[in-house]
Amino acid sequence: MRYIIFSLVVLMCSGQLAARGTYQTPQDFLAEVFAQQVPKPQKLWIVKDLKQQVKKILGHRLGSLRLRYWREDQKTVWILEEVGKEEVITVGVVVDDNKIEQLKVLIFRESRGWEVRHAFFTDQFKQATLQDNLKLDRSIDGISGATLSVRALRKLARLALLFHQRVVK
Repeated sequence: MRYIIFSLVVLMCSGQLAARGTYQTPQDFLAEVFAQQVPKPQKLWIVKDLKQQVKKILGHRLGSLRLRYWREDQKTVWILEEVGKEEVITVGVVVDDNKIEQLKVLIFRESRGWEVRHAFFTDQFKQATLQDNLKLDRSIDGISGATLSVRALRKLARLALLFHQRVVK
């Protein structure tokens, strides 16, 4: 009986640990998006009015004065991070023509909520746009048990769209 309980505990823990990790490095993500010809990174300075909008989306300050992004014509790529429950989630977001082309979880450090990395969830963001009130133009279905990770990805999608508007105009 002890062996069975021990085996179940090991299986449950290994599943949680397997969910954490690097699914794709930011460098590999950029190479995939730009077909190996990654443009030089550019910088977006987070100035006063943009700080206020960022705080409205995140609910806290960004904690950075500038962000790196990559641009080719009207397409921008953002590598952004936000805390889910306790740990940082790293996400790559591709925006083209003010619409999300792709959102991908690159590094997941939380013990729960890893389901947000799957395409059945991230595909909901495709073609999403940002409304004037800084909300997405569509609702994003949540995942039971991953509420805080879902919220983090929603926020990052909104940020990427906001930042794209800023650098493209």
